[in-house]
Amino acid sequence: MAAIGIIGGSGLTRLDALKVTRREVVNTPYGDPSSPLLFGTLEGLDVVFLPRHGGQHQVPPHQVNYRANIWALNEAGVTEVVGMAAVGGLADNMAPGTLCIADQVIDYTYGREHTYFEGDLKSVTHIDFTDPYCEGLRGKLMNAATAAGIEVAAHGTYGATQGPRLESAAEIARLLRDGCDIVGMTGMPEAALARELELCYANFSLVVNWGAGLGDGPITMKEIDANLKDGMCRAIAVLAKLNN
Repeated sequence: MAAIGIIGGSGLTRLDALKVTRREVVNTPYGDPSSPLLFGTLEGLDVVFLPRHGGQHQVPPHQVNYRANIWALNEAGVTEVVGMAAVGGLADNMAPGTLCIADQVIDYTYGREHTYFEGDLKSVTHIDFTDPYCEGLRGKLMNAATAAGIEVAAHGTYGATQGPRLESAAEIARLLRDGCDIVGMTGMPEAALARELELCYANFSLVVNWGAGLGDGPITMKEIDANLKDGMCRAIAVLAKLNN
């Protein structure tokens, strides 16, 4: 079984349960990835781990080199990638603490390097993005959650915003009207780039706060950090069952 790629988001810059066997610095045609790749095992599962925001959480969402990150994982030989993310909850069933395996995405980002198909091309390439996430890998995550005894939301539309600021209450209202269930800053172009390289990619999100205007009072880092600590433990427990 080929190793699975795991991209760690906010709250998962380290994967302490990972038994690291080697660390590899990768150079790509698109620049440097956020961090060296960590190769190892998680409960017997072969894993290639890459923290999206760098090892010290120093790279903001709009400056992540998504092309280099996905390219590096592809070069490492992975065929499946789980993109972890900390997100805001919008829909009533996406309260803080909820784990969501998204099945759709709406892209509100701008100015990001979002494709490999540019420059001196011999032909134009269009990818099918009707279903942005790999159903096979989504199914594996849902089965792993069942095996771990952890509840997850099996559907959700991820609204990808530019960041690094959080959204205004009016922007959150717009996202709700558009049909978004959760909101984050890193879902795109990561998913599309994986599709361009024919990688099986799934989003695995942890809701860490209500979207602006939906909770009681302002959004605080204290609230976010508390939900990250508990939720990421459950998320890792799900990942550990992917080998079952």
